[in-house]
Amino acid sequence: MVETADFMPSETVLAGIRRDIEAYEAARALAVRQVRWRVPLFVGLTLVVVALIAWLFNKVADPNEQWLSTPHVFLYVLGFAASILLYFQAMKPATRLQQSFRDTLLPIIFGFIRDVRYQHGGRPNSFDRLPREAVGPFNRQAFDDVVSGRYEDFPFELYEAELREGTGKGSSTAFKGVIVAFEAIDPFPGILVATRRTNAVVSFFRGMFASRMQELSSGEPLLDAAYEFRTDNVEAARPLVTGRLAQALKWLGETWPDDPARVALNGGDGFLLLPQAKNFFELPEISVPLDYTRHVAPMISDMGAMLATAALVRKIGAKDGAR
Repeated sequence: MVETADFMPSETVLAGIRRDIEAYEAARALAVRQVRWRVPLFVGLTLVVVALIAWLFNKVADPNEQWLSTPHVFLYVLGFAASILLYFQAMKPATRLQQSFRDTLLPIIFGFIRDVRYQHGGRPNSFDRLPREAVGPFNRQAFDDVVSGRYEDFPFELYEAELREGTGKGSSTAFKGVIVAFEAIDPFPGILVATRRTNAVVSFFRGMFASRMQELSSGEPLLDAAYEFRTDNVEAARPLVTGRLAQALKWLGETWPDDPARVALNGGDGFLLLPQAKNFFELPEISVPLDYTRHVAPMISDMGAMLATAALVRKIGAKDGAR
């Protein structure tokens, strides 16, 4: 069982965190004041310019085409796009402050992680080793927070990812959530993935995508109804699928009940995929005062829970003497 207290900072570290929060609060108050005048000014000026240009168009347009002519429609679309861009530009004092504070805060609050490193938006080093069979086809990827280091006795990389297939309104989400990549205790001789069982159409395309993989059964009807097990090494995978992997997935179903977690093994790399819409390490809106208990402590417990879960999943492929 994961004990939240095991991950919480000491009183000395906590005192430093609270001082950092006080400094952030002073800067946040200034950013709020800046945003309050920048947003209406930037967006308001854009609307005024659009209205002025539209009025000038009316002076030369046919009376029957005023306000709805092609130049007008183009102007409205351009004005709308400019308003969005200028809104984000107006919010920059707030977004810069929050990201700067996260750059400072996250390595401190994750003190139970050795050699902790944090980056925002970068491509994780382990991502290219993630078996694509674990997520299915996708052509777009976006990464948010990336935390790496050593937990207990193994290196890991944890990152928030959104993988999508298609473009525009017709795109679909292949995966959105947290991926924890970790070093296997004993390498698996091939690839083994356990993914959520989908409808027949999705399973057909996944089967085409993973044509080199064979499907296995755990022998447990409820588990086989929820999961698909695929591998390119049936002989090595079968003892895991019917043993430790099945046990781990049942435990994960109780621990992360919202959407079934996924597991992938690829040689010396292991992956725990936790589908989640939640942004685990986001600060509250700039207008909301930052509170340690409400906003910071949950980040620590969430990180601790995910790494403790990965540590348990990591034992799936261990040989008996290495558990």
